[in-house]
Amino acid sequence: MLKTFDLVLIGVMTATAAVTYTIKHRAELKLEEVHRLEAEIKLEEDTIDLLKADWALQSQPNRLERLVKAYDDELQLQPTQSTSLVHAKELPMLKSEVPVPEVTEAKASAKGATEASAKGATGASAKGATGASAKGAALAGATVTTKAQSVPKPAPRAAEEDEADEIETGSVE
Repeated sequence: MLKTFDLVLIGVMTATAAVTYTIKHRAELKLEEVHRLEAEIKLEEDTIDLLKADWALQSQPNRLERLVKAYDDELQLQPTQSTSLVHAKELPMLKSEVPVPEVTEAKASAKGATEASAKGATGASAKGATGASAKGAALAGATVTTKAQSVPKPAPRAAEEDEADEIETGSVE
């Protein structure tokens, strides 16, 4: 009986050693994978730092000014006016967020006239047509209310600026 018990214990010890070796081997493989991932992360961080430094070098105001002067004839760039800059809260809303105007105190004839004037406007975009209908309703005596905050409109442009914006077209030989 002692021999059977010894054989069972030897078998259990061998199985335990095999399981321990398997677990140790898997842990070493996972550790190698962790080291590989850490090396990839370090490489990516170094690349990001290098790209940030390159961007800082490329976007230096003195360098950009020299480039503008060198290519002034080709680019014809103009300085940005301070009135052209806006804050994020001043930007128009997304089309999905634009509220539908509520017409109150509108007469049926005024509403019909407004729709006709919006339909009769040729070449007007949908945005322009809704603006035209709101203006028409306001002119007809109706009160137009919206839930949106009004956005300041830019000043009208002079005729000379419109002529400068025209693009000359020509054939390419």
